[in-house]
Parts: sequence; C-alpha cells; structure tokens
Amino acid sequence: MTAVAMADQLQRELGLHGITADVNDGYGLAVVSVWRGLLVWTNGDLFWWRTGWNDRRDRPVYASHSTADPKRAARRIAALYGDLHAVDRSAPDGA
Repeated sequence: MTAVAMADQLQRELGLHGITADVNDGYGLAVVSVWRGLLVWTNGDLFWWRTGWNDRRDRPVYASHSTADPKRAARRIAALYGDLHAVDRSAPDGA
C-alpha cells in the first residue's frame, strides 16, 4: 500500500483510541501529526516516530513498527501520546 494509505489507516486506528490526528504527504512519504512533538512517518512499509533523546550520543531515539500491523502500532503510539499528554497537562501555565 502507499504511504498515504497506511497513514490514513493509522489515523483511523488512532481515532479508535480517541486521538485526533492529521495526515500530510509528499515525496513518497506521509506523516501523521499526533501531538506536539509526536509525528509518525511512513514510507508505506514502516511507521517510525521519535521516542526520546540519547544524551550520550547526542541524537534522537526512534521507535518503528511494520505497517503490516497498524492496530498494534496505534496502541504503541497511543501509549506514548498518553505519556506526553499527561506531562503537558502537569506543566505550569505558560510553560
């Protein structure tokens, strides 16, 4: 399937978790914008997203998941979304 088709499928799966997301595409890739700082990229074969930062190597850490199982990918992304959303809610106003 195309990157856009897989991104659309992930968007629908995230919707089942109560998460509203946007899909954008171009140059053979698609990105699902889930939350501030949480973007999920796909080339049609693989989903990948940033999960943190490696201070020792001074670079981001990414997770990935096959597009063959978008339901499980959505569960993993929904768990990260929940963590990010909770941190955002606990931040002081104006932070």
